[in-house]
Amino acid sequence: MRHIHAGKVRDLYEDGDSLILVASDRVSVYDVVLPTPIPDKGALLTQLSNWWFDYFTDVPNHVLSTTDVPAEFAGRAVRVKPLKMIQVECIARGYLSGSGLKEYQRTGSVSGIALPPGLREGDKLPEPIFTPTTKASEGHDEAITFDDVVAQEGREVAERLRALTLEIYSRGAAYAVERGVIIADTKVEFGWDAGEIVLGDEVLTSDSSRYWPAADWEPGRAQSSFDKQFVRDWSTSTGWDKEPPGPEIPADVVAATRQKYMEAYELITGKSWV
Repeated sequence: MRHIHAGKVRDLYEDGDSLILVASDRVSVYDVVLPTPIPDKGALLTQLSNWWFDYFTDVPNHVLSTTDVPAEFAGRAVRVKPLKMIQVECIARGYLSGSGLKEYQRTGSVSGIALPPGLREGDKLPEPIFTPTTKASEGHDEAITFDDVVAQEGREVAERLRALTLEIYSRGAAYAVERGVIIADTKVEFGWDAGEIVLGDEVLTSDSSRYWPAADWEPGRAQSSFDKQFVRDWSTSTGWDKEPPGPEIPADVVAATRQKYMEAYELITGKSWV
């Protein structure tokens, strides 16, 4: 194997004609990798993503095998097809939160999509919306509009990206809420495989999505979460300026974060994490 890329969370190795995608225990907030890992996080995310890939059997994806990986990466790696990745972060939002909330409060719209007046933090949107961003190799991703995606990729590709993103989000969110989880928003990535647009990276994990306990949902305030929002909120409370280097995470926050990832996995999959 040859190590060819280190992302914020994942490492990529070339192995013959395929790639090995390995999820580490690193945690990234505000596009900065914090110095303290979360034990089991990589394995939890990989297993949750694999479960969702199996759920979306009709959506082509990059996975070749979840078991044919080097022993040292077992449980946290997948063997995948090499894709020519499309340089758009494809985001679907069903609820108003995060950067979407800030943009709405400023302009009354998100990514150029006008929304009804008077929406509060955590409100469910009338329908899910496609709110893409740039795919920055360094620094922060920037919000763009659907028309920006059209200009970059062409209308046919842009419409396919929007349709796939909203389909994955809507179907996944409908399933999750029956399991007690609101998926407020999610990010997916796509690439080209022999002329076909294929789902890559991860799908509907608690790193790429906002997971909220459905029983605790209450618009008008910040929501409790099963995802790394807990670490985001802690990091902000320290007074950190969101620029590298990030702060060390205390042991109690590490333990609580691991518990949240584990609970999200168990609720969605119906399996116990051992």
